[in-house]
Amino acid sequence: MAARPISSATISFGLVSIPVQLYSSSDNSQKVRFNFLAPSGSRVKQQYVDATSGELVERSELVKGYEFAKGQYVTFTADELKALDAEATGAIEIVEFVPVDQVDRAYIDRTYYLGPDKGGSKAYALLGKAMEKTGWAALAKYAARGKQYLVLVRPVGNHLVMEQLNYAHEVRSLDEVPAGDEKVQDTELKLAVQLIEQIAADEFDPSKYDDEVGDRMLAAIEKKVQDGSEITAPPEEEATTQVIDLMEALRASVSKSKDGEPKGAKKPARKGGEKKKKAAGAK
Repeated sequence: MAARPISSATISFGLVSIPVQLYSSSDNSQKVRFNFLAPSGSRVKQQYVDATSGELVERSELVKGYEFAKGQYVTFTADELKALDAEATGAIEIVEFVPVDQVDRAYIDRTYYLGPDKGGSKAYALLGKAMEKTGWAALAKYAARGKQYLVLVRPVGNHLVMEQLNYAHEVRSLDEVPAGDEKVQDTELKLAVQLIEQIAADEFDPSKYDDEVGDRMLAAIEKKVQDGSEITAPPEEEATTQVIDLMEALRASVSKSKDGEPKGAKKPARKGGEKKKKAAGAK
């Protein structure tokens, strides 16, 4: 089934305007979702309750407020908030180009696919090829749904992809996370690299991995639909904590990989030089 656009926009690149359509990069239609039901089997509805009086509050009566101190709020009307919204121009305004490998993955919030809209195919292809040749990606401002987003537009094959980024203040510094100060021995590093190379793949292929929990849920749902049988969970195995020697664990892992490949793993990646030699010999 062909993907359906969720919105339209225009990439502003100097004096060039490129009409594009936005597509969601994810398909959640196959995800398992459950509804909350009453014991009678009927759907339940959400209600809002005044935390002080306990009285029900209708959705139409709700007021938005920002807690600036414990238990103290400054409130805004719908019109006040609307006045603060970014104007939805539909423009993806490129402000600068940066090396694509300099954008840390921690900044990426979500991804959209971009496709050319009517009359934009030539400029769409030109921008993609130019970024691919230079190794740069476009940082841009994009206003939608009343908010202004920082986005990164980059080429992927013959397509353009737009990644919505977090702002700097929204990303925690990695320096806040402890990394330890253990020294790595050369022999340990050599074994670890050997283990990585034994189970490495030539390319990323997500299709060989399945959502095992989701599959079990769908099977259980189908079983209940057919015969209404009760689903029971297997007994949990008691976890054991075992302190092992790092070198022995690495040696054992390397040996195990030699004896038999882990399930679902591809053949080890070959080095570029080996590929070239084989290709040259085939001529």
